[in-house]
Amino acid sequence: MKRTPEYIEGPEAWTRFRTAMKRVIAVPHAEIQRRIEAERAASALKPVRPGPKPKKKRDGHGPAA
Repeated sequence: MKRTPEYIEGPEAWTRFRTAMKRVIAVPHAEIQRRIEAERAASALKPVRPGPKPKKKRDGHGPAA
């Protein structure tokens, strides 16, 4: 059976939202960037993945350079 989501309104909802945002903001930007790069590296190792392929950086060699 599918569970219905819990809806909270009023002052308690604002308190929960504010607490969650404080936790998000408390993480330094450098840590977020490190986690993103780690996820990209792990994803690149997977041989088969759906969706668009990540763009390759050009090394400056070839006819366009």
